[in-house]
Amino acid sequence: QVHLVESGGGLVQAGGSLRLSCAASGRPFSRWTVGWFRQAPGKEREFVAAINRSGGSTSYADSVKGRFTISRDNTKNTVYLQMTNLKPEDTASYYCAAREVAWLTRDYDYWGQGTQVTVPS
Repeated sequence: QVHLVESGGGLVQAGGSLRLSCAASGRPFSRWTVGWFRQAPGKEREFVAAINRSGGSTSYADSVKGRFTISRDNTKNTVYLQMTNLKPEDTASYYCAAREVAWLTRDYDYWGQGTQVTVPS
């Protein structure tokens, strides 16, 4: 198992930046592929980005390509989501998730509790 805790959310003006963190505890973190998802009020949860367990492969939703960057530091058991040029439509609760596989995936077994990102219009 792995326990995930997100942090770094907050209120930021349009055009601003935030860095979200997903800290993991439990089984060796380097075994887990990690994804970020978000869910806005009244909308379904959507995929944002993913990084494989080595950090060598990443994928992004079209809506965030060029603005968001996912990275990881396995020595710190942490995955990051650097968000730049934030837009009001990025407002959502952001969740990280993990699965013990080597490849990129959109199916995850473990989820954090989420952190709120608000970008006023």
